[in-house]
Amino acid sequence: MDKLAVIQSKILTREALLPKVKIWKFQGQKIVFTNGCFDIVHLGHIDYLAKAASLGNRLIVGLNTDASVSCIKGPFRPVQDEHSRAMLMAALHFVDAVVLFGEDTPLELISYLKPDVLVKGSDYSVDQIVGADVVLANGGSVQTIDFVEGYSTSKVIDKIIRSSK
Repeated sequence: MDKLAVIQSKILTREALLPKVKIWKFQGQKIVFTNGCFDIVHLGHIDYLAKAASLGNRLIVGLNTDASVSCIKGPFRPVQDEHSRAMLMAALHFVDAVVLFGEDTPLELISYLKPDVLVKGSDYSVDQIVGADVVLANGGSVQTIDFVEGYSTSKVIDKIIRSSK
């Protein structure tokens, strides 16, 4: 299988992902789930995702669709389309699967996949994390990860705008 095909094979529908998750769990592997827009990938994203991956054996990234990013971030986002963002996420060696979701929150996806570990940034407390109740009720854990100071997609976009003037 060529390298591009390997990357593409990690982008799955939720229906195609569920059997993989069941096999991984049957094998005793710990499934980690996180989600986000991941519009312009930067050092903060890499740090966050690598740390999330280290909390288990398999990392699943729930990726907001273009429509849901626009609802959350505004009409000029995302900068990159969902296919591009999914390919970038899937290209990371520590990401095992990427699944798109179009709902306002990943609750439906989390309820469907039932990961062992749910991860979000430490700007959230556990009681604010969507799906935490589902994961905890299924015997899993919820973890938060500190962000790398000074890195955000908004800051990258602002810098690009300032440098183009």
